[in-house]
Amino acid sequence: MSLAETIRILRVKRGNLSERELATKMGDTPQNLNNKMKRDDFRISELEKIAKALDLELVVKFVDKETKEEI
Repeated sequence: MSLAETIRILRVKRGNLSERELATKMGDTPQNLNNKMKRDDFRISELEKIAKALDLELVVKFVDKETKEEI
C-alpha cells in the first residue's frame, strides 16, 4: 500500500477529514498536500506533521527483507 493511500485511510479513520482540512491542520496549503499525495512523495518531516495533525505517532522501522526481522 502506498503512503498516500495509507494517509487517505487514516483521514477517514480520524474523523473523515478532507485533504483540505488535513493540510490546514498541518500548516500546509491544500494544493501542496494534493501534489504530494499525487506524487506519493513525502519527507519524514512532512509525515511527522501529518501524524501530529491526525493525533498519531509516526514510527519508522528498518526490516530485514529476508528474515522480516526489525533492525
